[in-house]
Amino acid sequence: MNNQTLVIYDFNIIYEILKEIEDHLNFRIINIPKNKLQDSKLKNKSNFLIISTKKIKNEDNLILIDKLPIEIPKLIESINIKFLKKIYNQQSEIDLGNYKLNLNSRIIFNSENSINLTEREANIIVFLSKSDKPVKISKLQTEVWGHNSKLETHTVETHIYRLRSKISKNFKDDNFISSTKQGYVLKNINYE
Repeated sequence: MNNQTLVIYDFNIIYEILKEIEDHLNFRIINIPKNKLQDSKLKNKSNFLIISTKKIKNEDNLILIDKLPIEIPKLIESINIKFLKKIYNQQSEIDLGNYKLNLNSRIIFNSENSINLTEREANIIVFLSKSDKPVKISKLQTEVWGHNSKLETHTVETHIYRLRSKISKNFKDDNFISSTKQGYVLKNINYE
């Protein structure tokens, strides 16, 4: 069994059925009674889904069962598919300190805001985040643009300038990408 948890919210019959076959499932099951969801400390966990017969406000991890009877094999299949999608989405996010970057949607976000990035902007951030030292323009030219030195440095500098402006405007962060004598750096990475 892995660390995935299925939370059954105020739906005792489903809990009893799934509890009977829990040894054959790929996830752990817990039951939460009505009005106790907020007390359950689920927000600290990332790998959970909730099954309920009622829509739960502001909950993205929900499998809503609004049609009865339920075919248990189909229910288990939909649970497994939802867990797989959740894992895929989690693996596509890069942690950038105060921000996260979703590689699938090319959205960079924090707890208050989000912005869409172009493919090139996302690639610049990913490359800078993976570097253990400041990155020179020539390295960005070859690694992000895939060109040799025929690309003008002005092109790279313009993209960095536009990306910095976008981050500054939307997040009020003027230091996300810094320029040093050695090259460009993300502020969240420690260079020694």
